[in-house]
Amino acid sequence: MVNAVLMFPGQGAQKVGMGKDLAAEFPAARETFEAIDDALGFSLSRLMWEGPADELTLTHNAQPAILAHSSAVHAVVGSVLASLAGAGHSLGEYSAYVAAGSLSPRDGATLVRRRGELMLEAGKVRVGTMAAVLGLATDTVEGACEGATTTDAWAVPANLNTPDQTVISGDPEAVSRAGEVCKAAGARRVQPLNVSGAFHSPLMAPARDGLAAELESVELRDPGFPVVANATAEPVRNGATAKRLLVEQLVSPVRWVGCMEQAAAIGGDGVTFVELGPGKVLAGLLKRIVEGASVVSLGTAADVNAFLETHA
Repeated sequence: MVNAVLMFPGQGAQKVGMGKDLAAEFPAARETFEAIDDALGFSLSRLMWEGPADELTLTHNAQPAILAHSSAVHAVVGSVLASLAGAGHSLGEYSAYVAAGSLSPRDGATLVRRRGELMLEAGKVRVGTMAAVLGLATDTVEGACEGATTTDAWAVPANLNTPDQTVISGDPEAVSRAGEVCKAAGARRVQPLNVSGAFHSPLMAPARDGLAAELESVELRDPGFPVVANATAEPVRNGATAKRLLVEQLVSPVRWVGCMEQAAAIGGDGVTFVELGPGKVLAGLLKRIVEGASVVSLGTAADVNAFLETHA
């Protein structure tokens, strides 16, 4: 068994073909995809494997697709993991609760499908944008956002990804002002993001009631291991707290630096961070947060086979 902290990627990690090799090789992965297809009432797996890419990228498709991929990987490797803690980046927090046994893959996919729809709708009610600020300390970015915010336009830190990588979110004019201040303060780059709304900002408030109602409609059991919440960077050990913080997550920053520091403290010496799902973004971020962390990314059948050969 591998003493592990589990990490689950968020939106943006999707790509056409994701998970197809897993389904072909591992019955547990194939059964996970089939269960999610059945729950959603359409073949999400076909969209994942065949595209088109622009449809897969739509928020309400990308979110369940990434959760399905992460859940399929966990279905295959979970038996060799002694999971001490888990965390997911935004959408990935739901994947963490699936892995922790709080939600079934079916319920998790249904929830995030609805979450994506609500976020898309909120983005139409009040058009927003996001931008990644690279090479600048978080507190400097926070100050730029405060200075750029007015009574009519918000700019807020949305994703605190590493000590020198922060994504800002809000009204386009305020985000633009904050970005210019960040450039003047020495940011290496300010990169606009192609998103359908100002995620993790006050502009997502119209989605809160709908998500709260959706969460109340499902049973969210106490997790089998602590899940570190994006909104607080604190471990969650019961379902009621999880529901409350998943709603707050919509309008709160993803405190990823704090999440990884907290997870490392729970895991202790000798723990392995395991990224489950598409891509290796979280592994890259971790190396800039927790010095010397041991990390492995499991997204493809080849990744999984190599891991199982070593640890099964």
